[in-house]
Amino acid sequence: MVAAGRCRLHRGDPQDERRQVRQEGAAREVPDPRAPNGVTDEITIRPITADDFDAVAELLAELGRPTLSDASRAAAAEVYRRHVDRSDTASLLAERDGRAIGFCSLEFRDRLNWGVEQAWIPDLIVTADTRGLGAGKALLARAFQLAAQRGCWSVTLESGYQRTAAHELYRSSGMSNDGYYFLLRMADPPA
Repeated sequence: MVAAGRCRLHRGDPQDERRQVRQEGAAREVPDPRAPNGVTDEITIRPITADDFDAVAELLAELGRPTLSDASRAAAAEVYRRHVDRSDTASLLAERDGRAIGFCSLEFRDRLNWGVEQAWIPDLIVTADTRGLGAGKALLARAFQLAAQRGCWSVTLESGYQRTAAHELYRSSGMSNDGYYFLLRMADPPA
């Protein structure tokens, strides 16, 4: 089993915040990207496209997801294509000098007994050689902005307990550690 921190963006008392969103449907102030057009110094943040599959797969492998093999590539490409086409995703790519250096998977999900969606970031990665340049912070800020525009009541993500530098990024971006998640492996991950 693996336990890790789970973070949620909130300001003040979460109950008050939820009530405000439910009653008013108003977006809260969230951190803005450092530049309004999604360009941070030499880093560009943009929506992913179907053409970004190889770059995203490589970034996910750096995050610790399985490296694609010849046998798994076609199935993974189909899952990726469906993700890009879904109306409840808005995943992002960070680029510097035309090179993909970061990825933020962003999904919007319904939660029972809530009248508005929750934003969820299943994966966030910046290449090791470009960490500290602001790509992670810019990806988060853009994700927060998209969640606010969609009227989400919170943004949540899971992070491995060993990723202490990432945890500091989340805290400095306004998120708080809000619990744990637990995992029961039902089968070996696909190779």
